[in-house]
Amino acid sequence: MAQSDKAVPEDSAGSPQEKTPQPARKRTAFILAVLFIVGLGFLSGVGTFTFGYGKGASYFSNNPQSCANCHVMQDHFDSWQKSSHHHVAVCNDCHLPHEFPGNLITKADNGFFHSVAFTLHDYHDPIQTKPRNQKVTQNACISCHGDFVHALLPQAAGGESLSCVHCHADVGHAFRPYSTGSQREPASVESH
Repeated sequence: MAQSDKAVPEDSAGSPQEKTPQPARKRTAFILAVLFIVGLGFLSGVGTFTFGYGKGASYFSNNPQSCANCHVMQDHFDSWQKSSHHHVAVCNDCHLPHEFPGNLITKADNGFFHSVAFTLHDYHDPIQTKPRNQKVTQNACISCHGDFVHALLPQAAGGESLSCVHCHADVGHAFRPYSTGSQREPASVESH
């Protein structure tokens, strides 16, 4: 039988079909699978290393020291230790909603954006609180001090009220730098 006598499969339009040889398809699928597994392994390895290096498990705790894992937050941790709330509230008490799942959502959201900003050095110094997180802090103040400030709260739900930290900025973080660049100093400054 001559070469031209072989039957060539035709598609529905009547033209000869070109088929990729079976071994080439298998080889391509195998290479793609290996590249996918290697890529997945690489990403998993980098993620595991970053989580370990960044002390990621500590962020699931309620320990304020975990907030200072990143050197950018050390001044905020130090100012909290000097504050009037040091013995009664930790970071999560003021910076996370008190109810589930809002506390986990806020912690995950802030953690992700903090890690990106701090890693890329893309943040304002001093650090500024987003309006959404200002509401969280305001609600934390009211949650703990509602009996004392109820007369100052708006009558209608959703009404505006003066921010607690407007007058009490040093309560949670004593002598911290403000967004204007100024810094409040204690009455007597100790030398270190």
